[in-house]
Amino acid sequence: MTCMIDRCPCEESPRLGVMTLHPEPESVPRARRWFRKFIAPYGPLCSVDDCALMISELVTNAILYGRSDEEWVVRVEWFREGASLRVEVHNPGCPESVCLRRPDADDAHGRGLLLVDSLAASWHSGPSRFGGTVVSFVMADAWPA
Repeated sequence: MTCMIDRCPCEESPRLGVMTLHPEPESVPRARRWFRKFIAPYGPLCSVDDCALMISELVTNAILYGRSDEEWVVRVEWFREGASLRVEVHNPGCPESVCLRRPDADDAHGRGLLLVDSLAASWHSGPSRFGGTVVSFVMADAWPA
């Protein structure tokens, strides 16, 4: 696992951090802990608990649905964009496979993106600049404007 932290966000470098995770179940709590630890010095006004929960859901989906014939990783990045926080989760899966489901009450799975949709100001999925898929969410008013 690797982490890079930019301690001085500015217009030229809006990325605050990046983490590379192996596609294994232990990476989900690792991503939550990492995010909580490294976002704290920035003092976000948005709910860190909500962000950690959404990161858990997106990393879980990336591990479950990411596919590659060779060794692959899940990449998590977060950015400051004005007063907003944007978090991206990249994996080698197909962008077409990302969709918001409406599971039945007795379904055991399928609520991750529904949760992201209800907590985030917005979310997006599409082709990743690294190849594969990116799913991102934005928390508005994460910092004073």
